[in-house]
Amino acid sequence: MKISYNWLKEYLNTDLSPEKAAEYLTDTGLEVEGLEQIDTIKGGLRGVVIGEVLSCKPHPDADRLKVTEVNIGTDQAVQIVCGAPNVATGQKVPVATVGTEIYTEDGSFTIKKSKLRGQVSEGMICAEDELGLGESHDGIMILDPAAKVGSPAAEYFEIESDYVIEIGLTPNRTDAMSHYGVARDLRAALLRFEQGKPELKLPSVAAFKSERNDMPIAVRIENEEACYRYMGISIQGVKVEESPAWLQNRLRAIGLKPVNNIVDISNYVLHETGHPMHAFDADKIAGKEIIIKNAVAGDKFITLDGSELKLSDQDLMIWDAERPLVLAGVYGGQNSGVSNSTENIFLEVAYFDPVHIRKSAKRHALNTDSSFRYERGVDPEMTEYALKRAVTLIQEIAGGEVSMAIADEHPVKIQNQELTLNLDRMNSLIGEAIPTEMVRDILASLDIRIKAESGQNWNLEVPAYRRDVEREADVVEEVLRIYGFNAVPYDGPMRISVAQKSADDDARERDMISSLLSSLGYHEMMNNSLTKASYYEKYGFEPEASVAMLNPLSQDLAVMRQSMLFGGLEAVEYNSKRQRANLKFFEFGRCYRKKESGFEEREDLALWLTGLAEDENWKQGAQASDFYQLKNAVQLLFERIGLSGFQESASEAAIFSEGLKWHRGKKVLAEIGKVNPGLLKSFDLKTAVFYAELNWEALVDAARKNSIVMSDLPKFPEVRRDLALLVDSNVKYGDLAQAAAKAGGKLLKAVNLFDVYEGKNLPEGKKSYALSFTLAHEEKTLNDKAVEQIMSKIQASLEKQYGASLR
Repeated sequence: MKISYNWLKEYLNTDLSPEKAAEYLTDTGLEVEGLEQIDTIKGGLRGVVIGEVLSCKPHPDADRLKVTEVNIGTDQAVQIVCGAPNVATGQKVPVATVGTEIYTEDGSFTIKKSKLRGQVSEGMICAEDELGLGESHDGIMILDPAAKVGSPAAEYFEIESDYVIEIGLTPNRTDAMSHYGVARDLRAALLRFEQGKPELKLPSVAAFKSERNDMPIAVRIENEEACYRYMGISIQGVKVEESPAWLQNRLRAIGLKPVNNIVDISNYVLHETGHPMHAFDADKIAGKEIIIKNAVAGDKFITLDGSELKLSDQDLMIWDAERPLVLAGVYGGQNSGVSNSTENIFLEVAYFDPVHIRKSAKRHALNTDSSFRYERGVDPEMTEYALKRAVTLIQEIAGGEVSMAIADEHPVKIQNQELTLNLDRMNSLIGEAIPTEMVRDILASLDIRIKAESGQNWNLEVPAYRRDVEREADVVEEVLRIYGFNAVPYDGPMRISVAQKSADDDARERDMISSLLSSLGYHEMMNNSLTKASYYEKYGFEPEASVAMLNPLSQDLAVMRQSMLFGGLEAVEYNSKRQRANLKFFEFGRCYRKKESGFEEREDLALWLTGLAEDENWKQGAQASDFYQLKNAVQLLFERIGLSGFQESASEAAIFSEGLKWHRGKKVLAEIGKVNPGLLKSFDLKTAVFYAELNWEALVDAARKNSIVMSDLPKFPEVRRDLALLVDSNVKYGDLAQAAAKAGGKLLKAVNLFDVYEGKNLPEGKKSYALSFTLAHEEKTLNDKAVEQIMSKIQASLEKQYGASLR
């Protein structure tokens, strides 16, 4: 949230430096994330002066250009070539002198002495958009004849230098969502740390009058659960035009673009008091009636910016007698706003239930200054003041007369909260005995009233705008943040208890595997656990198993992820579009599922592989990454954590076009495969992506249950035998390896697939596997007879179970 320091000082009389103010605000809990000196117009119009056109003649070689002589307050007039159609002798104009930097939306440029079609030009006579003072480029700005020649344009246009304080406002601090609220906290800090008692004041609204009833507009609340209070008033005869310089300066300082005086005043009061409001064109209110009720489900609503919303029957709307005008507390409608032709307005200020506003804003993915405040809860006692403040400013700046008594419907009154504070308990929590009188002063500076005292117990009344102060501990925190966290002394070094880590702590395994994967060229990443619900509508996922957010920030962050696959594909897509196509990623993270028995949360490890296995070089050409490269990484991972005794079979996951899974019984430890091309297409990926998803918790648990057996290095030689087998195309290598291991027993140490062939010279529906078998005996050398017996047994088993025959 941005706070203008000049604006802040309108409510607090202090000569404190901006740097010191930022320090105090941070110390009291309003963390200042940035402090920047700014000009309300970029560049501050430095180098721009008021000039007078002494002569204006057509350019001899250009029909649309004119050659002017301009007095800019120096000893000699300057010649400026100008292309504006409205330049004429005798005008007072803004002139950018040589060396002036002019800022545009695309950057900036410096005014130089130059020649235009042969004529010297020493400056530029400016239009309002060139100076950042408006959007018009129809011609140069023509100033008041009384403007002083040679004076800085910054003085003429009342351009200010200011400091912007960027506050990282936490959601609980609804009391500080305005300049006045921040000033209140700063005053409390000054009372604590500075001499004197600076006065905190709001501008007076004593000039407000409501004596006429020429244009009454009735107000009716139908949904009292969503609208606790609604106030409104009509004003006739306003003149909608550009706001005065001081008002534009205030808004520009905090990053708001001035629109017109009525809109600017509503924005000004919002950031002054923290209370949103909306100005209607009163002549467009059908039936001269305002009704606060819910929308009709399915209705279309066009917002002020032209966007179309499909309404829910849970959306609270501001209606006239015929149609909805405003999505309450969030966004105005196309037929509700003030335009340059508006003469009569109806001004609303309300207090809406925060939950209703928050749900509407999230439902339609809208985030406005108004919804930001309403959904957190505004000050209910500021409602009437905000209305009167806006009316007095409108009459002062835009004219007009109040034309009705204030309409005030107030079905639900929010009460101040009462709490008990025990001083002994407070001092115990803080760790220091704070003087009682200082506690009184701090509470008073925060508008917390002491209603009664009974020994160490104080009965307190907390103002309704402090929605975050609900318990005694909250009051203690308020006292401590103003007293100063740094003011609480401590003796010696600070100590904390550290839990003893067990030898099999999960962090050890994670670090070990992270190091392994990094050595293989994989890069660790971290994705958001929140993702799109649409990802889980197909490819074997169950949409109803997604854990949905009650108040999603957006449709892209609507559910908790069931799988880490999609976050990785987003990363692959992002990198691929930036010419980073050769990628190896891994991520540790949690996945979430909703079941009949409750919720499941699981720690997983995921790997992604795509692009080239190695960069092209003189020794070998480009070689694409493949399934077996990723499989090798997973198998190395198994070996590294000491995992064995699992089964391998084909994966049936719809996310893969082909894949494998490793499991122990029904417990799946890992799945790996080539990502379904249809899924890749939805991410605009044309290169194959290989993905592995490992149940990290199950892997670690299984590895920890393995017993470690020490053995001597083999004393006797190993024997290798190869078989070239002809099998059906649907037979998997993993099936053959399992059958061979069972038939070969303890003497079979390893099985390896070293060649696969399908195609010419083979029967249709057949393929060839070339397998190697490593055999060894731990106590003697195997002779040929023993080896042949084992190989015959393996061959017979493969033939019986899978119809394998020798080629």
